[in-house]
Amino acid sequence: MSDLILERKKHRLFIVLSGIFLTNALIAEMIGVKIFSGEQTLGLQPANLSILGFTMDFNLTAGAVIWPVVFITSDLINEYFGKPGVKRISYLTAGLVAYSFLVIFLAIQLPPAGWWMDANNADPDGNFFNMNFAFNKIFGQGLRIILGSLTAFLIGQLTDVFVFQKLRQVTGPKKLWMRATGSTLVSQLIDSFVVLFIAFAGTFSFTQILAIGITNYIYKFIVAILLTPLIYLGHNVIDRYLGKEHAARMSEEASTQSQNFL
Repeated sequence: MSDLILERKKHRLFIVLSGIFLTNALIAEMIGVKIFSGEQTLGLQPANLSILGFTMDFNLTAGAVIWPVVFITSDLINEYFGKPGVKRISYLTAGLVAYSFLVIFLAIQLPPAGWWMDANNADPDGNFFNMNFAFNKIFGQGLRIILGSLTAFLIGQLTDVFVFQKLRQVTGPKKLWMRATGSTLVSQLIDSFVVLFIAFAGTFSFTQILAIGITNYIYKFIVAILLTPLIYLGHNVIDRYLGKEHAARMSEEASTQSQNFL
């Protein structure tokens, strides 16, 4: 394979992985305002876990459904493009998420048309509601939640790439499951609590925030373990696309470029 063909394949791979990462991160932020019952989704009874004196169920944001795709894509970018690749797409994603919320904020300020309000003010059961209020309520997340989400996202990504590459130095190219799962477990532990403390400090008690964070992390822990086969699937697809020799060389180069946290 010529160097030119390989470079083209590398660029295409990064564009595809970045597109998957960016799209799912943005969608997860948009749908994250909906809270759903994890137990009821699986046809189970509420967990009623007793954590730090609080009764907790697995009530999760809808964004949690597709966020695992972001985990997988981030680990694949980390494996083949290292810290520079992860930082590049993470900063771009954070900027576009911030831009999206700015556009939504401006859209909320627009005065609603009267006919739009009148034509869409009842559900199928005949219950009346304020369409403009519903729009604003759904899309208008609080500033602290947005700030907490973006801060946690960036810290989590930097932690993930750092732990991933440190584990790779220990395991070498083998034991992909260890560095992929291990880095996700560490980064999501930090992410789970950073976003909650920034968004809800002063609103919820310290103990309650810890309880919510522990519940969220239990879910993320389970998902990270279950995702391991998909990491290997993505890895094998990319190896076949690039060729094993070139893929291994990219992985080694990525590791040498990812020694520091920042």
